[in-house]
Amino acid sequence: MYKNFDEMVAAVKTGRRGTVVIAAAQTESVLDAAILAKQDELADCLLVGDKPEIQALLQKMAPELANDFEIVDVGTDLNQAAKRSVELVREGKGDIILKGKTDSGQLLRAVLDKEKGLRESDVISDVLAYEHPDGLKLLSDGGVNLYPDLKEKIAIVKNAVQVAHSLGSPMPKVALLTAVETVNPKMQSTIDAALISRMNARKQITGCIVEGPLAFDNAVDAEAARIKGIESPVAGQAEVFIVPNIEAGNIFGKMLGYYCGWRVAHVVVGTKAPILIPSRADRGELKMLCMAMALACMKQ
Repeated sequence: MYKNFDEMVAAVKTGRRGTVVIAAAQTESVLDAAILAKQDELADCLLVGDKPEIQALLQKMAPELANDFEIVDVGTDLNQAAKRSVELVREGKGDIILKGKTDSGQLLRAVLDKEKGLRESDVISDVLAYEHPDGLKLLSDGGVNLYPDLKEKIAIVKNAVQVAHSLGSPMPKVALLTAVETVNPKMQSTIDAALISRMNARKQITGCIVEGPLAFDNAVDAEAARIKGIESPVAGQAEVFIVPNIEAGNIFGKMLGYYCGWRVAHVVVGTKAPILIPSRADRGELKMLCMAMALACMKQ
């Protein structure tokens, strides 16, 4: 796995320069990301939304670049911005979609439309990367699947492993997180974790080493695992964390930024093009890192 996002960005810039379609680009933080991506020669951005407002914001934020972006005018209708963004990718005019002023639900409805969308697999999932001092770590799924069943969790694991491969880890160590490290018949998450771990041992899930159920402490701390008698190559060394539901993943992910101060990025995979749904409150730098992460996934 890359040591940090700077290393990831440097690697991405050696490849093809992709085009990011921004759905409803009339908001400062997402235009800041587009400006940073252009200045850093990371990606081109195609701006979809209310053209007069986008132009006014560009003149305010970076007048020297105001005429350097292509804008597709769809007015102020956010649903139309989402649909048009998907159309542009289907037409081959973009490689990635980044959420602007649209909310995640609006964008994902357009992406998952059965006739006109970009669905590629039965289960899509949001994979978050965070800049831990020991290297990038992955977390899934805190953004799409509410309360995944066993089949959905298997797909979430496979999606996360695919991203880990793209970020430089050929055999990632995957921890299936629950509240405890033992199977409890009253806690479905522990049963699911044990089954997925067994599937990995029997080569039904490949390209990774899976362990579960694991509580967070013995997934990240070797001494905690030793004290609890857990012998596993994953215990204390996990690179990928799979949470039991969206609430755990969403809280975990936001704590990384707001309490730990670590940089994060994330990408929705399982679609024909990577989809980026960062919070509208996130800074432009984070959204640019999401672009870089999506570009890294496209290199596979």
